[in-house]
Amino acid sequence: MRVTPTSLPGVMIVEPQVFGDERGFFLESFNSVRFAEHGLPPHFGQDNHSRSRRNVLRGLHYQLRSPQGKLVTVVRGEVFDVAVDIRRGSPTFGRWFGTVLREDEHRYMFIPPGFAHGFCVLSDSADFVYKCTSLYDADDDRGVLWSDPAIGVEWPVTDPQLSSKDCLYLPLNADRDDLPNYVTQP
Repeated sequence: MRVTPTSLPGVMIVEPQVFGDERGFFLESFNSVRFAEHGLPPHFGQDNHSRSRRNVLRGLHYQLRSPQGKLVTVVRGEVFDVAVDIRRGSPTFGRWFGTVLREDEHRYMFIPPGFAHGFCVLSDSADFVYKCTSLYDADDDRGVLWSDPAIGVEWPVTDPQLSSKDCLYLPLNADRDDLPNYVTQP
């Protein structure tokens, strides 16, 4: 397994070792010992699977009281995946990192708690699978406007299909009290 840091501290690209032959392939998608060795969470509380059509954009989502770290991948199709640092006081507050995740590359992205997450589908459809470090709480569901110009995510879709909820989120710099605070590590 190879773990590569990104431009946002804590956001990592995880590439498992893939063993393939004429029959197909095998990979170890999660190993708690190896994850812990790389400073990644060794325990997750919930697995999710979503399927979306081309141009669907989901995000930018987070939870405040019960923040979720997410280990995300694509098992069918292709998506552009994004993490945004929304921790007030962080040196990288408001900055984003994005990468393309494709089924044939078997890459994962880890998004730590305190970051908003979103993705858009680039293929005809995509199956997006992710592990969360804490359980989903509908009452704690929060978001940042996907098109916030202050963040400036360069989404590779021109006319995304969005949920009504995702259209109503506030920009990051709006007058809001629902953002996590940056905590320095000792």
